[in-house]
Amino acid sequence: MDMLIMQISLFVLAVILGVELITKVPATLHTPLMSGSNAISGITLVGALLAAGSGEVGGLWVSVLGTAAVTLATINVVGGFLVTNRMLKMFRRRD
Repeated sequence: MDMLIMQISLFVLAVILGVELITKVPATLHTPLMSGSNAISGITLVGALLAAGSGEVGGLWVSVLGTAAVTLATINVVGGFLVTNRMLKMFRRRD
Protein backbone atom coordinates (compact mmCIF):
# COMPACT_ATOMS: atom_id res chain seq x y z
CA MET A 1 0.00 0.00 0.00
CA ASP A 2 2.85 2.38 0.85
CA MET A 3 4.42 1.73 -2.54
CA LEU A 4 1.15 2.61 -4.31
CA ILE A 5 0.88 5.90 -2.40
CA MET A 6 4.48 6.73 -3.28
CA GLN A 7 3.90 5.97 -6.97
CA ILE A 8 0.72 8.06 -7.10
CA SER A 9 2.52 10.94 -5.33
CA LEU A 10 5.39 10.73 -7.81
CA PHE A 11 2.96 10.73 -10.74
CA VAL A 12 1.09 13.78 -9.41
CA LEU A 13 4.39 15.60 -8.85
CA ALA A 14 5.52 14.78 -12.41
CA VAL A 15 2.23 16.09 -13.83
CA ILE A 16 2.48 19.34 -11.86
CA LEU A 17 6.11 19.89 -12.88
CA GLY A 18 5.34 19.02 -16.50
CA VAL A 19 2.49 21.50 -16.70
CA GLU A 20 4.62 24.22 -15.08
CA LEU A 21 7.48 23.63 -17.52
CA ILE A 22 5.30 23.48 -20.62
CA THR A 23 3.43 26.69 -19.79
CA LYS A 24 6.69 28.60 -19.37
CA VAL A 25 8.28 27.55 -22.69
CA PRO A 26 8.39 30.40 -25.25
CA ALA A 27 7.06 29.71 -28.74
CA THR A 28 10.56 29.89 -30.27
CA LEU A 29 11.71 26.92 -28.20
CA HIS A 30 8.67 24.76 -28.84
CA THR A 31 9.96 23.17 -32.07
CA PRO A 32 13.35 22.05 -30.64
CA LEU A 33 11.63 20.66 -27.56
CA MET A 34 9.17 18.80 -29.78
CA SER A 35 12.05 17.21 -31.67
CA GLY A 36 13.67 16.19 -28.39
CA SER A 37 10.48 14.60 -27.15
CA ASN A 38 10.22 12.68 -30.43
CA ALA A 39 13.67 11.23 -29.74
CA ILE A 40 12.50 10.13 -26.29
CA SER A 41 9.42 8.55 -27.88
CA GLY A 42 11.76 6.68 -30.21
CA ILE A 43 13.47 5.19 -27.15
CA THR A 44 10.04 4.18 -25.86
CA LEU A 45 9.39 2.48 -29.19
CA VAL A 46 12.58 0.43 -28.84
CA GLY A 47 11.53 -0.63 -25.34
CA ALA A 48 8.08 -1.59 -26.62
CA LEU A 49 9.65 -3.69 -29.38
CA LEU A 50 11.78 -5.48 -26.81
CA ALA A 51 8.73 -6.14 -24.64
CA ALA A 52 6.68 -7.41 -27.57
CA GLY A 53 9.43 -9.75 -28.73
CA SER A 54 10.48 -11.13 -25.37
CA GLY A 55 9.47 -14.64 -24.52
CA GLU A 56 9.22 -13.86 -20.82
CA VAL A 57 6.78 -15.16 -18.24
CA GLY A 58 3.19 -14.27 -19.05
CA GLY A 59 3.86 -14.89 -22.76
CA LEU A 60 0.56 -14.00 -24.41
CA TRP A 61 -0.24 -10.95 -22.25
CA VAL A 62 3.29 -9.60 -22.59
CA SER A 63 3.09 -9.97 -26.37
CA VAL A 64 -0.36 -8.34 -26.59
CA LEU A 65 0.57 -5.40 -24.36
CA GLY A 66 3.93 -5.07 -26.11
CA THR A 67 2.23 -4.96 -29.50
CA ALA A 68 -0.20 -2.31 -28.24
CA ALA A 69 2.75 -0.32 -26.89
CA VAL A 70 4.53 -0.55 -30.25
CA THR A 71 1.42 0.68 -32.04
CA LEU A 72 0.87 3.63 -29.70
CA ALA A 73 4.56 4.61 -29.62
CA THR A 74 4.71 4.50 -33.43
CA ILE A 75 1.67 6.76 -33.70
CA ASN A 76 3.27 9.13 -31.19
CA VAL A 77 6.61 9.29 -33.04
CA VAL A 78 5.11 9.71 -36.51
CA GLY A 79 2.57 12.29 -35.33
CA GLY A 80 5.28 14.22 -33.49
CA PHE A 81 7.50 14.38 -36.53
CA LEU A 82 4.59 15.48 -38.72
CA VAL A 83 3.73 18.29 -36.31
CA THR A 84 7.41 19.34 -36.07
CA ASN A 85 7.73 19.37 -39.86
CA ARG A 86 4.57 21.45 -40.16
CA MET A 87 5.87 23.93 -37.61
CA LEU A 88 9.23 24.23 -39.38
CA LYS A 89 7.42 25.03 -42.63
CA MET A 90 5.99 28.11 -40.94
CA PHE A 91 9.52 29.52 -40.54
CA ARG A 92 10.61 29.03 -44.15
CA ARG A 93 10.95 32.05 -46.37
CA ARG A 94 8.43 32.49 -49.11
CA ASP A 95 10.23 33.56 -52.26
